[in-house]
Amino acid sequence: MDIKEVEATARLAKIELNEKDKERIADDLQRMIDYVKQLQQIDTDGVEPTSHVVALQNVLREDVPAESLPRESFLPQAPDASDEGFVIPSVIE
Repeated sequence: MDIKEVEATARLAKIELNEKDKERIADDLQRMIDYVKQLQQIDTDGVEPTSHVVALQNVLREDVPAESLPRESFLPQAPDASDEGFVIPSVIE
């Protein structure tokens, strides 16, 4: 990765870079490219593809209908309530 490629990329990204930043970014990008090349040399034949490193499982409980709290127990604690539920300000005008 050279300075001209960094300048072209910066121009496409519409960002301004000073000379010091251009040199630093060119060096950083080259090191990243070298690392990817190093990773490409690893023999992965026989390695099964995975989407996650560890096995995932659902940790949520089953969604089973159950009795809810009676309105009389929580409506008195609301700042504004009616017999049917909570009263809130209108959000759609």
